[in-house]
Amino acid sequence: MKELSLLRIGDLAAATGTKIVTIRYYEKIGLLPAPPRTGGNYRAYSQTHQERLSFIRRSRALGFTLDEIRELLDLSAETERDCAAVDRLVTSHLAEVEDKIADLQRLASELRRMKESCRGGTIDQCRIIEALSLEPVTL
Repeated sequence: MKELSLLRIGDLAAATGTKIVTIRYYEKIGLLPAPPRTGGNYRAYSQTHQERLSFIRRSRALGFTLDEIRELLDLSAETERDCAAVDRLVTSHLAEVEDKIADLQRLASELRRMKESCRGGTIDQCRIIEALSLEPVTL
């Protein structure tokens, strides 16, 4: 590996849009392997580190937990393995996302209903405050 292809932590952070503290955390919990150190004791990240960190960031953006990402990374290392385990993990995650979307749609509907009940006026006559003061609604 050429010295020119190595990145310091700040460069890796900038290249991936990740905070330095997050990179260190990912190293600490084992999602990102610790890089070798330079003679000056700086972390020296490779292209492989950058690719792995990008994978982690994309997975986080899609809502995967750190444990799920760890599992995906482990599975991705077994290149000859059948991808059924990945499919199961993604299917499960998709079901969770769809459940959350349904919950949010019910929440939006309730908020819309409350907003539509507003007739203006003073706070003591506010239908929204009145609705919020009622027993909780099960959504």
